[in-house]
Amino acid sequence: MTKRIKTEAPLEGMTRRNFLMASAATAATLAAARALLPSGAYAATATPEVTGAKLGFIALTDAAPLMIAKEKGLFEKFGMPDVEVLKQASWGATRDNLMLGGEANGIDGAHILTPMPYLMHTGKVTQNNQPMPMAIVARLNYDCQAISVAQEYAGTGVGLDASKLKDAFAAKKAEGKEVKAAMTFPGGTHDLWLRYWLAAGGIDPDKDVSTIVVPPPQMVANMKVGNMDVFCVGEPWNEQLVHQGVGFTAATTGELWKGHPEKALGLRAAFIDKNPNATKAILMAVMEAQQWCESLENKDEMAAIIGKRQWMNVPTADIIGRLKGDINYGNDRIATGTDLYMKFWKGGVSYPFKSHDSWFLAENIRWGKFAATTDIKALIDQVNREDLWREAAKELGVAAADIPASPSRGVETFFDGKIFDPANPSAYLDSLKIKASA
Repeated sequence: MTKRIKTEAPLEGMTRRNFLMASAATAATLAAARALLPSGAYAATATPEVTGAKLGFIALTDAAPLMIAKEKGLFEKFGMPDVEVLKQASWGATRDNLMLGGEANGIDGAHILTPMPYLMHTGKVTQNNQPMPMAIVARLNYDCQAISVAQEYAGTGVGLDASKLKDAFAAKKAEGKEVKAAMTFPGGTHDLWLRYWLAAGGIDPDKDVSTIVVPPPQMVANMKVGNMDVFCVGEPWNEQLVHQGVGFTAATTGELWKGHPEKALGLRAAFIDKNPNATKAILMAVMEAQQWCESLENKDEMAAIIGKRQWMNVPTADIIGRLKGDINYGNDRIATGTDLYMKFWKGGVSYPFKSHDSWFLAENIRWGKFAATTDIKALIDQVNREDLWREAAKELGVAAADIPASPSRGVETFFDGKIFDPANPSAYLDSLKIKASA
């Protein structure tokens, strides 16, 4: 119920005309303040419980929304000027610091591989299998990861079809040499893209190669000294590999699954429970940064910003091409103006579709990370907080057309013709020939 304010006492000695003039002046002052401050500054209906939080990131282009939110003062805009965006050495370090939490010199949330919050939430990748309640509150990007191959395999003609590596890998193993396929974290997105690509080409990632873990920023250096035959990682490391003449890109992950989800914004569940308003403020800052990152006219500035030493420490030339969809594969194939650039906002990118998480869980069942009896829907309902995204989007004033009507994007189709229906993950798993249980 609206509270009525008595004005008689404070207005003693004022004429009605003076009161009306004073009221008009006050209204004008408030209007001017709104005009001067960034849009959205008055949108928050509740003050954040804290003024800061510690958010981790890995040196990858898809961490740009966090970097831009910090650089452009967006956390401050939404009432959290003390947010720190802290570089992590590896995904393992991200996990360990999330286990600690921000109050114990760790971090409260992170730019993270989409499956990681699920693996942590269930204790699959934590010390002593200790579950760490986690939440996914937004998706950060789609597409623009890649699978790169050492220069020695250029003659095979390998590309989207991995089967062209089968004989070469078999020959190397016959010589008593190990074939190494690098990814960034067991059960993470790059592990799953690499495994899907190899298996689609008839190469068993558990039997025909040895998978190894290498932090993203160390991929190029390791391939340069011959430590791996193939790797899957996000940008800018694939583009840097090509520029240094060390290897070539066989395929971008957008070619495997066009418009696929990639990184997420993950937060400790305890942080959300304790700081719901701060969580919303973080979300709004990141969402506004995603909108900025999406704009083509901002790409050059974005590449210059995220290439800085404190962020990725990478030359702009190693970032900008694939950010715009211009791909030099490094094997005499160049594609310009493609739709394989990294997406940050349009088409529901920021919204964390539950159906996408369903595919990642199904693939981790495929490769033995989760039991076949895992209740995918129940687990997703525990971790995926798309409801928080919707609340933040509403308060941010996101257009209704940009807010997905359903938590499912529906049936997805992959490059090899496989179909994933999130309503029936078992049918998808049954259709796959190569898997851990086979």
